[in-house]
Amino acid sequence: MIAVIAAMQKEADVLLAAAEHGQEKQLYGRRAWACSFAGTPFLLVLSGVGKSNAAAAAALCIAQGADKLVNIGVAGGTSPLARVGCVLQIERAAESDFDLSKINGTPVGTPDERDTPYFQLKTRENDFLKGTLASADSFADGTDAAILSALGTDVRDMEGAAIAHAAFAAGVPVWAFKAISDNAGEESTREYSENLKIALSALGRRLADIFAEVKHG
Repeated sequence: MIAVIAAMQKEADVLLAAAEHGQEKQLYGRRAWACSFAGTPFLLVLSGVGKSNAAAAAALCIAQGADKLVNIGVAGGTSPLARVGCVLQIERAAESDFDLSKINGTPVGTPDERDTPYFQLKTRENDFLKGTLASADSFADGTDAAILSALGTDVRDMEGAAIAHAAFAAGVPVWAFKAISDNAGEESTREYSENLKIALSALGRRLADIFAEVKHG
């Protein structure tokens, strides 16, 4: 079963508007919909914002029988590759606010049980721009620019890497697609407000391509 995780209702609504969906249900306090897109059934779960919500939603989807996870949503760009209004497919993701470097001597973002900060996501050759994602439990304001640069990130959000982390532990593959709404930094709040509709529209236009990628994998 494919399960799609969206953090915000506005992101979920993009998919709900294009999909056939049945009755909404509650799964341990989270809104969820049994849907179908172009004949492909899937479960859509609204996780809520932040890494804890995202990881919990990923575990919930897996417990419901999901063997493929898809994370869609808007995010901030951190490199010239990630322009406002484009949609990137994520190749790898790291939790940029997780730091055991003083204890383990490992790079920022590296979990205690691993020797790399990166979780690999499912990708293949296609026409999506590919990028590295960093996730942290705060909206981007530029204060973590050095960490993002050290991780080589192109995109910053608040959920994706936590989903990848939870799925890795369960051996479940993850696809992630992020529509760029702002340039993560001092002006990100203003840019996010101005460009959110542009990013959501871009995400909607790529839904068929997103599902084709997941079905292929």
